[in-house]
Amino acid sequence: MEKEMLKIIDNDQFAKLVGLELIKVEIGYAEVKMKIEDKHLNGIGIVQGGALFTLADYAFAAASNAGGKITVGINANITYSKPAKGKYLLAKASETSASRSLCNYTVDIYDIDNDTLVAKFTATGFIKN
Repeated sequence: MEKEMLKIIDNDQFAKLVGLELIKVEIGYAEVKMKIEDKHLNGIGIVQGGALFTLADYAFAAASNAGGKITVGINANITYSKPAKGKYLLAKASETSASRSLCNYTVDIYDIDNDTLVAKFTATGFIKN
């Protein structure tokens, strides 16, 4: 991964604010971890959907920018399947297809402590030339 891209990813202030930790990044793949804290919970005591979306979006950004070309999201969808019950979440982003100007990714979010899939995120990115 190019140093400039790593700097861009590491400089994401919102990711820092919500406590996201980049675990692994390579071209077309990234893993991001988040410790579940009170600030991530909604009114009924489960992880807020926006927190899960942010986790997935950051993993997508890391994976899609790892090749050295700036990629920005142009579409994203998330499906929530189970509430997290543990203390840590792990998002795994993988490229599913890419062309000269577009890429598609899937991000699976797991409750690490219970080894369960809690959400699936899909995104399309525009690769700036």
